[in-house]
Amino acid sequence: MRKKILFSTILAGLLLWACSKDFTEKPATGALSDAALQNALGVDLKLTAAYSAMDGERISRQGEGVAAGGDNWWADVVSDDAHRGSTDGDNTALFQVETLDWQTGNSWFLGRWSALYGGVNRCNAVLDLINQIEEGDFTQQEGEAYFLRGYYNFELQKFYGNPPFISVENLVNTEFNQPNPGPIWAQIESDFQTAVANLGDDIVVGRANAWVAKAFLGKVYLYQGKYEQALPLFNDVINNGPYSLNEEFVNNFNLAGENASESMFAIQFAADDGRSFNGNGAGTLNYPGGGPLGTCCGFYQPTQDLANAYQTDGSGLPLLDSYAATDVANDYGITSEEPFTPHTGPLDPRIDYTIGRRGIDYNGFGINPGKEWIRATFADISGPYLPKKNMYQADEVDAQRGTGGWGSDWSGINYNVMRFADVLLMAAEAAVEQSSPNLPLALEYVNRVRNRAKNMTYVKTEDGSADAANYQIEPYASFDSQDFARKAIRFERRLELGMEGHRLFDLRRWGNAQETINTYIQNEADDFDQASYGSKFGTYQPKNDLFPIPVNAIDQSGGVLTQNPGY
Repeated sequence: MRKKILFSTILAGLLLWACSKDFTEKPATGALSDAALQNALGVDLKLTAAYSAMDGERISRQGEGVAAGGDNWWADVVSDDAHRGSTDGDNTALFQVETLDWQTGNSWFLGRWSALYGGVNRCNAVLDLINQIEEGDFTQQEGEAYFLRGYYNFELQKFYGNPPFISVENLVNTEFNQPNPGPIWAQIESDFQTAVANLGDDIVVGRANAWVAKAFLGKVYLYQGKYEQALPLFNDVINNGPYSLNEEFVNNFNLAGENASESMFAIQFAADDGRSFNGNGAGTLNYPGGGPLGTCCGFYQPTQDLANAYQTDGSGLPLLDSYAATDVANDYGITSEEPFTPHTGPLDPRIDYTIGRRGIDYNGFGINPGKEWIRATFADISGPYLPKKNMYQADEVDAQRGTGGWGSDWSGINYNVMRFADVLLMAAEAAVEQSSPNLPLALEYVNRVRNRAKNMTYVKTEDGSADAANYQIEPYASFDSQDFARKAIRFERRLELGMEGHRLFDLRRWGNAQETINTYIQNEADDFDQASYGSKFGTYQPKNDLFPIPVNAIDQSGGVLTQNPGY
């Protein structure tokens, strides 16, 4: 099996370090002393451990383990892109997340919190170690540590809004009970700025470089509405960096395109012959509940609302204002033995690389038979669709399918934390939102993404003789106003990045999560004509723009941490 940059949790266990300066001559079994690590190899080992925290797998983590991973799939289930999936009674805590019944003790909120602070502490440990070494040039390694700390803190900021900042000094002095008076944007900016200054330009698989750091710094500015600062960074990456769109959209989600030109920063998963410690354990629930491989567990199902968004208007453009007025044909309430005709209207071809629909090939495994591969019943809120981007291709199962502790699937499919298409669309957004909008530039960047989708290979019928559906997509002719451009760009992000863990955070930063999600809940109930559907959901409120600070963390801080408003 191919080896990846990230070490397994076994290696992570070997890299436990003491926070105290006192240590015996004989370190504890399975640990390395501070003195033994004060060299280039020690820095590299600790830096590797900091990277490995991206997958959420670590010793002594708290909360729900499946919530710890960096693909953020479970945050998607709050949005209009995805249902939690499976049956309503399976994993009550995640059902409460989707239905907006948020308790501060929910294990999913704690799981991500714990994993991210584990990453922060590992980065601080790298920086502390470098500070202790008198000789040698560790500029690159220091830059990578600052980049990773910026990444982990950015995720904390996205999720919780008011996380405490833990510095190197806090780690050294074991002063982890820091207050959380507000956002930590300034510290995140500083870390990415330091990373940009320290990192080289060369691409090393699984590692950060200056181009990636610039893109993340631009993203941090974008989230704060600092568009004039964000756009030059994005433009530099787009025009001068080494990245480009893959010719095939699907190559962002398979082995053939792994670490290719579009992949800027990815969690490096690997499937091993035995138990796959380097596999995606946090995604282990997200395969068909049955399906072609008898997988588990039927979670993370695309919504009808997302499927509807892929409808086009007959000229190849999306239905920006009216997509929800009509439904893509679905087989909800229809067994696999009953006849069903897939949607015949025009569709964006990305739908069938994103959503598993009945009557369409499923990643090379043959025609999706519908209900037979859906674990949820017709009485559950999960709907009739399957995820595709996180699922193996049929011809890559041997290389990409791994095994977890209870026989579950631990995929070797990389997760792209950032890919070049995302940068193009963020740049387009910044171009439109800056004080002097540059609509032609925004149009150029959006159309690069759309033209890739137009020119890629489309999903075919089972015999390969024709397209599997009525695919129609064209670039925009123009953006004739700022309002139209804004709407088109936001819609394009959904079409391009659907089921990749971005949607909720986009809605929140745009300030329209409350309206969008509440409307979606009502529409989804109408689409499935299920009388009890809407009653299972709460109402999205302003407080839901942040997840609650886990009560466990507040208790462990001795009351130093304060809860987010409304909880």
